[in-house]
Amino acid sequence: MIPVRATVFMEGHGMLGAGVVLREPGGARQPIVMMHELAEGTDRYGADVAPAAPGLWNFEVEAWSDPIAHWRHDAAIKVPLGQDVELMLTEGALLLRRAAAAIKTGRDDPAQLSAAMAARKTLEVTAGLLTDTEIPAPDRLAAALHPDLTAVLQDFPLRDLLTRSARMPLIVHRQRALFSAWYELFPRSEGAVVDPAAGPPRSGTLRSAAGRLEAVAEMGFDVVYLAPVHPIGRTARKGANNTLVASDADPGSPWAIGSPAGGHDALHPDLGTLADFDAFVARAGELGLEVAMDLALQASPDHPWVTEHPEWFTTRADGTIAYAENPPKKYQDIYPMNFDNDPDGIYAAVLDVVRHWMNHGVRIFRVDNPHTKPVRFWERLLGEIAKTDPDVLFLAEAFTRPAMMHTLGAVGFHQSYTYFTWRNTAAELTAYLQQLAGESAACMRPNFFVNTPDILSGYLRHAGPVAFAVRAVLAAMLSPSWGVYSGYELGENIPLRPGSEEYLNSEKYAYRPRDWNRAAHYGLTLAPLLTRLNAIRRAHPALQQLRNLRFHYPDQPDLLCFSKSLRRPGAGGSVRDTVLVVVNLDPNQPREATVWLDAAAPGIDASAGFGVTDELTGESYRWGAANYVRLDPAVAPAHIFTVTA
Repeated sequence: MIPVRATVFMEGHGMLGAGVVLREPGGARQPIVMMHELAEGTDRYGADVAPAAPGLWNFEVEAWSDPIAHWRHDAAIKVPLGQDVELMLTEGALLLRRAAAAIKTGRDDPAQLSAAMAARKTLEVTAGLLTDTEIPAPDRLAAALHPDLTAVLQDFPLRDLLTRSARMPLIVHRQRALFSAWYELFPRSEGAVVDPAAGPPRSGTLRSAAGRLEAVAEMGFDVVYLAPVHPIGRTARKGANNTLVASDADPGSPWAIGSPAGGHDALHPDLGTLADFDAFVARAGELGLEVAMDLALQASPDHPWVTEHPEWFTTRADGTIAYAENPPKKYQDIYPMNFDNDPDGIYAAVLDVVRHWMNHGVRIFRVDNPHTKPVRFWERLLGEIAKTDPDVLFLAEAFTRPAMMHTLGAVGFHQSYTYFTWRNTAAELTAYLQQLAGESAACMRPNFFVNTPDILSGYLRHAGPVAFAVRAVLAAMLSPSWGVYSGYELGENIPLRPGSEEYLNSEKYAYRPRDWNRAAHYGLTLAPLLTRLNAIRRAHPALQQLRNLRFHYPDQPDLLCFSKSLRRPGAGGSVRDTVLVVVNLDPNQPREATVWLDAAAPGIDASAGFGVTDELTGESYRWGAANYVRLDPAVAPAHIFTVTA
């Protein structure tokens, strides 16, 4: 539902009506949705509208003088007092007959035609009653004020002095833009062979990687995100652990895109053919998964673009092309693109690349470092895609200043990475989430990745499984969209060096096959927890929203407590789906506290008391305004409560 608000007023004391009209992407007008005054005497009107499909919609507010509402107000006062009784009733009859005559009955839809004819009859019958002097005046007035007539006038108002606002654009995204669970993997690692006894390392393929999809789907993820699958350059190829010298056996970084085998529209020959890619996408679809592809606008020195369009890159004073740097990090195997010299040429090439993969079933793109490219470029590209394919989504991997992150969302990115990974204490998480669920929510949807191939956070380094469980609970419960990088469920957390966020033997530079069956057999995996978290998210609509987040007040700084509440459809909107979460942020020792609940939080009536059932353990408790909690991380680091009356 989308809230529409408008200030509506006119001269004099006449009563007003207002409504919202949605127009579909093709221009068709939907039935008007009546607005109501939000607070008496404020002239602020509102209504919630619900576009039925993704696309580029628009809406306008219509406002009018409502002479029947004004007459009903005056008649309800004057007739009981005996003032101008017959005159008032006659004027009412004339207005109702005008309203009946204004109803258009020449409609194609049989249901609309039937409703229009019934409304005309109701209005005409009521008008006749108003002028029938054999009926007592109070009874005639009662007929004019009857709720059935009010309902008819809501659907078919008499509108004098009609005015319309300008049409406002409304971009409607599909639900996956807000609510999603991502699983990132490197296809070349799934099925890879790294055994000195078997000879040189061998890459996995898209066919072997498809064998991992069933497990990903069983954990409840709905997006499988692939690290780049394109040919990888040889020039300046990085070796294991980002060393500057690579052996013939080192596969190189997938983000060093391009070789004589092709560029961004090609597949690495080791992974298979386009037919193999199509089969991978098809298998994912059978399992309820969508495939997200990495869109990294950069090139290895061997990319065809470097030879064909050297102007697309930056030439340094010594005549060499500048490679990528993020001091102190250096990426000698990657050339960043320069969008200044030929913006139209680069735009056309990138648009072709995106549409190429769209034609092979990709409807989600994770964009690498979009904040280092011109905002105008993204506005143009994403706008063009939205016109023809509004279901295609883009995730911004933009770890940068808030203004840029918000702007990328404003120009069309559907989701964004965030700084969640570096927010660990209750105070840090509370402040950051209040920002994301508050002002930032108007332009940016967060996606909480617990880790990435580039980011092994300090909270997870050398930590046990409980730390991984804590971060998974936080990400899955706080944000409608969250994600994990493959290996998280195994607790992979050894850094390249002390204090480094780089993994030792990083998958960015090497094959990393994992023995999933062994981990499951010996219980060395968090897969059951991830599965449960995703099941809870799907069962509770409240967890599929962001702005409904409310924090509560434990008297222990290592505990974080928050809730989300949402009215379920039906039951007159009176039944709430409410989830209350308490997390011990200290993975090493038990913590206990009194949790004081925010009495203003929706869905929680602390004064009356309520029941809670832990979705992780099945245990039930009775809660009120203040509640004792003890969480032992060795047993369970969190409560995820369903709230009942």
